[in-house]
This record gives sequence, C-alpha cells and structure tokens, in this order.
Amino acid sequence: MLSFFLRRLLIAIPTIFLISIFVFGLQKLLPGDPLLVLAGEERDPAVLEFLREKYRLNDPIPVQYMTWAGNALRGDLGISLRTNQPVTELIAQKLPVTLQLAMMSLIFAVVIGVPAGILSAYRKGTMVDWVANVVALSGLSIPNFWLGIMLILLVSVKWQLLPASGYVPPGEDLWLSIKTMLMPAFVLGTALAATLMRHTRSAMLGVLTSDYVRTARAKGLSERKVVLKHAFRNALTPIVTMTALLFGELVAGAVLTEQIFTIPGFGKLVVDAVFNRDYAVVQGIVLVTAVGFIVMNLLADMAYVLLNPRLREA
Repeated sequence: MLSFFLRRLLIAIPTIFLISIFVFGLQKLLPGDPLLVLAGEERDPAVLEFLREKYRLNDPIPVQYMTWAGNALRGDLGISLRTNQPVTELIAQKLPVTLQLAMMSLIFAVVIGVPAGILSAYRKGTMVDWVANVVALSGLSIPNFWLGIMLILLVSVKWQLLPASGYVPPGEDLWLSIKTMLMPAFVLGTALAATLMRHTRSAMLGVLTSDYVRTARAKGLSERKVVLKHAFRNALTPIVTMTALLFGELVAGAVLTEQIFTIPGFGKLVVDAVFNRDYAVVQGIVLVTAVGFIVMNLLADMAYVLLNPRLREA
C-alpha cells in the first residue's frame, strides 16, 4: 500500500513541475503590462523602472521562474499587484467558500446520479431506463446560468423560501450558510449528477453481465445483494474516478454560478484577477487548482486499492 502511494507520488511531482512551467510561461505570453495601472495616470518611466525592480521583472525569464517556484515551495505565491495582499492570504479567504459549494454540489450529484445510474442499468430497456436517460440528457443540456436564474425567480422571489444570493460563513450561522448554498449547489449538482449517472449506468451494465454476478444469482442471493454488494462494488472504480474529477472540476469551474449567486469564492477571485491582469493571483490560483486535481487523483488511486482486493494483492 505504501509503495503504491509512493509510486503515484513520484509521478505527481514531475507533473506539478511541468504545470508550474506551463502556468508561468502562459502569463508571460499575455499582452499588456500590469505595471502600467500601478504607475498611475502619468506613467512616469522612473516609477515604472522602480516597480519592475521591486517585482524583479527585469530579471531573465528563467531567473523569474526559479524565484517564483522557489517561493511557491515555501508557501509564498507572491503579492497581488492590485491589493498588495499576499496571494496565499487571498486564496485562504476564498477557497473555503468554493470548497463548501463544491462539497454540497457533489453531495447532490452523488445522491441523485449514482442511484439513478444503478436503477437505469438494472432496468435496462424499460420505461425507468428511458426516463433516467432523458433526465440525464436534460441535466447536461440545461445551462447552469439559466437554471440558476429560474430558481432565483421561483424559489427566492416568488415563493421566498431561500435567499437569492450572498454568502454566510458556517462559523457565523450554520443553518443560514446551508440555506444560502442550497440553490447554487443544486444548480451545479444537477449537471454533474447527469454525468455521474451515465458513468454509473455504463459501469453497472458491464458488471451485471459478468460471470460472478450470474454465479451469485445461481446461489439464490436476493437481487438487492447481487446488485449492491456484488455488482456495484465491482463497478465503483470508474465511479470513484469520475467523482474525484468532478470535485476538481467544481473547485475550478464554479465561476459562472458564483457570479450569478454573488458568492465570494474562487470564481470571483479568478475573474477579477484576469480583468485586472493581476498575474501573481492568476498564477497562484491556477497552481493551487492544478495541485488540487492531482491530490484528488491520488486519493482516487488510494480508494481503488481499498475497494479492490485484487489491487491490494498486486
């Protein structure tokens, strides 16, 4: 188990290194000079030169990368050009908000998508299967921004059941925090539930026709035990993979939903940083997001070993 984890970790290290080069290099290819905004309206050449020296932009690009990467290894992702705050501090403020939204969305996706996929595979070719596929296709087709606006109009404006927007930290009021996150989490979760349902159905269809499932039925086991204990357990590997990838996608891709529901999370921070050409913030966010994806894949690999005895033996 430990050797398996170490092997996967050794693969992750060069991946993070290549991602850091990619992130840093793309920022250098972007047009424009972010220091022009900081220099003021007059854009005094002396001020610009001072700022370039301060942020070490006169150094050769390889030297700039080594300085940035070395600081990142120590947990220092630089200083925001707009707010003059440490990037790690900005990320620490916004990341918990997006993580809460991602966790609640993933709960919706798993609770809806996995049972629907199991039922659709078990009832293949029936009306239940047809309805599940139609609902899944609808979930993939409906834009998040349209569904979010419709929920605000109906649930918040017309029925006045939930807050229309905003965010309350769980530490201040847990129940109000959950209420403010229910609608955006549902909007994100429905689209992901459709994806998860399709993958669960596909995995279950492959397992339900296997020899050991037929053997389990021949032994007289109940259909519930056959489907949930024997079939579903062996179909979990692709489902776990997809769930891990979906969680990473939620953290990185909740920009539009956060804008609609005025949630001060990662999405708003990314949008503001891109428009303001705040390169340090953009680099820090992309690097943290990429590392998050890799960590989720590592956890998924560990889950494979725990779920599949054959991998543990190997």
